[in-house]
Amino acid sequence: MSKGLVFVVSAPSGAGKGTVLQKVLELVPGVVFSVSHTTRAPRPGEVDGVHYHFTARDEFQALLERGDLLEWAEVHGNLYGTSRLGVESVLAQGLDVMLEIDVQGAGQMLKKMPRPPATIFLIPPSLAEMERRLRGRATENGSVLALRLANAVKEMRAMSGYEYLVVNDQLDDAVRQVAAIIYAERAKHRRLLSGEPTPMWGA
Repeated sequence: MSKGLVFVVSAPSGAGKGTVLQKVLELVPGVVFSVSHTTRAPRPGEVDGVHYHFTARDEFQALLERGDLLEWAEVHGNLYGTSRLGVESVLAQGLDVMLEIDVQGAGQMLKKMPRPPATIFLIPPSLAEMERRLRGRATENGSVLALRLANAVKEMRAMSGYEYLVVNDQLDDAVRQVAAIIYAERAKHRRLLSGEPTPMWGA
């Protein structure tokens, strides 16, 4: 059985990545979402172990010191990280892994993974729309919202380093684009157990 592929999705706050990825996972079989560890508090409706592994800061530091995190970053004053064992166990089953991580974590993944992950940057159609979405969530106070907007502008500068850019203007279109990227990457990396490219018919 060949190992699965890793897909890294980054996006500024307000790009709607959570909704897009949820629908992609419903649409495309064989893809597992990597549940990150975070030190931030759960938002209303979030479930531990489903949306994130909500972790105390000292527990997160212990994971980091043991080398149990494949990547990690501090974002908006909170720590986020991806379990090495969690990703490796899914890949070993021949399933693909979808990681929702920021640009710092994406850079670490590109350096550490033996097979570079496919990278996707998801953006809203405009900064004004991004701000409207963030205000509509009503989950942060004014100072936190301002910080997220300022960081989003910085993150947008990193999008040129990603292989794929998807604009989340119409949700269904964005979902179809991400799904198409997954199928394209699967076709590109399809291999025999020997590691050689699949031969052409009649070869």
